[in-house]
Formats: sequence, C-alpha cells, structure tokens
Amino acid sequence: MTPQRVTLITLGVADLDRAKAFYAALGWSPAQEQEEVVFYQMNGLVLGLFGKADLAKDQGRAGLEFGTGAISLAQNFGTETEVDAAFQTAIDAGASPLKAPEKVFWGGYSGYFADPDGHVWEVAMNPFWPLSPDGSLTLPKAP
Repeated sequence: MTPQRVTLITLGVADLDRAKAFYAALGWSPAQEQEEVVFYQMNGLVLGLFGKADLAKDQGRAGLEFGTGAISLAQNFGTETEVDAAFQTAIDAGASPLKAPEKVFWGGYSGYFADPDGHVWEVAMNPFWPLSPDGSLTLPKAP
C-alpha cells in the first residue's frame, strides 16, 4: 500500500536562472540549491525547479521534449484581497495572466496565471476550506 501524500513537486523549466528570479520576485527563498535544481520548502512538501533537459535525463528520457501538462498548482488565501495581491505580485514578477480573480460558480473567488515556463497557478479563496494559521489546508470532514 502506498501512503496518500505528495512530498515533492518538481517543475521542469527552460531557464533555471529565469525561473529562480521569477519565484524570488514572488518573495520565495530557496531552501537548497544545486547546479541544475533548486528546492523551496513549502508547508509539508517541497517544490523543485529543475532544468527540463536535466529533468528528462534524470527520468531516463533524455532528448524528449516536455510540455507543462494538464495540471494546475494552487495557493489558497483567507480573503479576496489576499488573492488579488498574490495575483498582482505574480503579474508584476513576469507571470502571464490567464484569468483575473473573480467570484466563481462554486462560491469562492479565484484567478489563474502562468509562470514564465507556462506552469499554471491558481490563487483562490474558498470559504468552505478554512486555512490553518500557517496557511496549510486540511479538508473539513464531510457532513
């Protein structure tokens, strides 16, 4: 049986220095750096940025072209104002706006941007998912 958890998310990037500069502009600081990869400590997991060619080689798929895939990463916030601020910070740092934050059909508030490598991030406020003081999320028990 495999535990139900994710401990590391790795994003393949075309230019590691550009990617590091983007995330630094968001206010993020690396916890560890190596020549071809950088790691950011998150709440309970790690986000890695890895040069695409080096990531392909590490996976045993050297020479293959990587896309960004059908995935989005998300950050939840406690208020709509925090969502707006996070979205604007990302745009100011060089992200591409995909959808400006707005009230959404499920009762929350969210927007989307893509980082310089096309990785899609959602910034959201979900009134049904309260955040812990450290910003971590534990789903409420179903009624």
